Amino acid sequence: MLKRIYLIIILISTCATLQAQDKNSNKQLKQANNPLANMKAFNIQHYYAPNLSGVDGMSGGTTMLRYAQPVGRFLVRATLPISTLSYSGSSPDMDFGSKSGLGDLNIFATYLLTDPTSSTQIGIGPQLTMPTGTNSFSNDTWNLGGALVVFAGGNPRIQGGGLVTYEHSLTDNSETPVTNKLIVQPFAFIQLGNGTYLRGAPSAIFDIERGEYNIPLGIGIGKIVKINNTVYNVFIEPQYSIASKGMYQPTFQLFTAINMQFLKPRN
Repeated sequence: MLKRIYLIIILISTCATLQAQDKNSNKQLKQANNPLANMKAFNIQHYYAPNLSGVDGMSGGTTMLRYAQPVGRFLVRATLPISTLSYSGSSPDMDFGSKSGLGDLNIFATYLLTDPTSSTQIGIGPQLTMPTGTNSFSNDTWNLGGALVVFAGGNPRIQGGGLVTYEHSLTDNSETPVTNKLIVQPFAFIQLGNGTYLRGAPSAIFDIERGEYNIPLGIGIGKIVKINNTVYNVFIEPQYSIASKGMYQPTFQLFTAINMQFLKPRN
């Protein structure tokens, strides 16, 4: 999957040089990184971690399939992860080679509190995670929480904001671990011109129940191009962990993606 994403990034970036930009291009470029944009979107995002803390020879990768659908002033976003773990160490207790499986399906619906035309947009709403995971890639609990999204797009050169989500398991018994998780994802984008931009969107994950966390710092580069009625946003972003605690934390990860926003066709 990672190789395919790299290939798509190269192809879309090449096509970008062949596409003419219309008078709405500046607005479309800015909206391409807006998580509250009022349009349908489908994203394929991938995290690859060559080393996980606490275990020599273990690496992991997760592909996120994400769909967003506006419903009135709500934006509904669903994310299904597909994860892989690989082990090349010598411990007989972990000699599984490689395994893959689905993760838990996450859905949140944020209500746009601000005017849709405002340069700063704020959305807030409930979040639900369902135990759809397979092959040990599930928490085996139903989790309920909330999401807060802020996007500041008033500056034509620099945009920023953040996404904060929190969830807690609905069940509390000895058979399943308690989920009590906070994710904070600040993001910033610097437009370089012609659809090219610098970016940083690392997600700090806090497992409040176990007292574990991972705080990465990332900087990458992206390219946005409009082809027909679809805006493609491809990027690559290396992320380094600056603080972490607990097992299986990525010390370094590579965040790559192809995001697609589907514009309404003109009459």
